[in-house]
Amino acid sequence: MDISIIIVNYRGWKALDECLESIDAIISKTFSFEVIIVDNFSNDGQFPVFKQKYSKFTFIENSGNNGFSNGCNFGASIAKGNHFLFLNPDTKLTLEALETLLQTEVSHPEIGILSCLQINENDVFYKQNNLFPALGRFFGISRAIFRKLNKSKLEKRFNNTSDLFYPDWVTGAVVFINREWFDKIKGWNEDYWLYFEDVDLCKKVADSGGKVAVTRKATIFHQHGGASRLNVKTKALTKTEVIISKHVYISNQFSIGIQIYLQSLLIIGVVLEKTILSILSLFLFFIPKLKVNRLMLKNLFVYYFNALQKQTWISPRAMNYLKPKA
Repeated sequence: MDISIIIVNYRGWKALDECLESIDAIISKTFSFEVIIVDNFSNDGQFPVFKQKYSKFTFIENSGNNGFSNGCNFGASIAKGNHFLFLNPDTKLTLEALETLLQTEVSHPEIGILSCLQINENDVFYKQNNLFPALGRFFGISRAIFRKLNKSKLEKRFNNTSDLFYPDWVTGAVVFINREWFDKIKGWNEDYWLYFEDVDLCKKVADSGGKVAVTRKATIFHQHGGASRLNVKTKALTKTEVIISKHVYISNQFSIGIQIYLQSLLIIGVVLEKTILSILSLFLFFIPKLKVNRLMLKNLFVYYFNALQKQTWISPRAMNYLKPKA
């Protein structure tokens, strides 16, 4: 088997249906592929429906909503392909894109992770000039200043006309990696429940001497946010997990001194911002979006209390929560 396409789903059935339809239409005479859908226990009655509708694909049900990293690793554990394509359910795939990813990766063994251009429903291409979080550019303002000061250097790096360009990391929506590299970096890090797991994955490749690349010769449709932000409560949960994953990334990637500095700044900044917005939401109750901040503030206080009590930054939702480090 040449390629295993691995898709992690959680109640994103409408988007998944369109994704699987696009894959179902792919017929290749030059390479073989399988499709594995890991459902993170949606538990809404749709799993058997889709399993029957797309009977030539492999459907496996996870034991719970165990996060994106765990779902990806679960899918990879039963995959037969020499290459893995981790794909979001809110994407649409073409034969040309799949063929290009395979050919590019095979002809460039120095590439550990490969992605491609992504376009949304408004025909807008996603910016893929991502840089690893660092001490001088971890937060929004410092990151903007860094990009401003290094504008010409970054434009030269990302705005060339080459078939390939090399960001520090690529989004987990489209990740093409061969089995050898996947095994070398020991897969996705299950310290993360949702968000920043793609940054961590690319960092592991970079630290192991591999390159992270994007090919301009292929484009995949990606409806950003289509599967994770369904309502106010879900939006508050996912936005809280973004912050939690930042704490996890800091604890995994920085020395103790820098950790203390960044963790403190993150806590102070987030709590102050959400407190102010929560107070405003009491007066501006007619703006539904502000309610998200109240829910987030509550979620964060629970998380910080738990982190202090359990002595870990890892989200209680993540599979590595309170799991001894190897």
